[in-house]
Amino acid sequence: MKILCDVHLPIKLIDFFKSQGIEAVHGSEILNRWFTKDEDFCKYSDDNDLVFVTKDSDFRDSHILNKTPKKLIKINLGNISNKKLIEIFSANLNYILEIFKKESAYIEINYDNISHIS
Repeated sequence: MKILCDVHLPIKLIDFFKSQGIEAVHGSEILNRWFTKDEDFCKYSDDNDLVFVTKDSDFRDSHILNKTPKKLIKINLGNISNKKLIEIFSANLNYILEIFKKESAYIEINYDNISHIS
């Protein structure tokens, strides 16, 4: 699994993924950085077989309606500390890794559960 985090997510999340041996890049490091359009992040994610991680519901809508990005994690946690966000990913990492072995998958992370659509 390879990860692309949206520009609005913390760099510490990238550091966490890398510490787990997962290739990860932050949206502020590629394309037009902070000015990259959503559709360009989707295309980049799909072209490079990346799981796109975001808090932005526009990407959920795009995944459902347009099938892009093919692999998406939508975080529904509001303003959460970096530490708590990383704890949630850490506690569920094996499950997440298993889901994203598929060609296309969608996970929503909520406070009380993690759900997925294949």
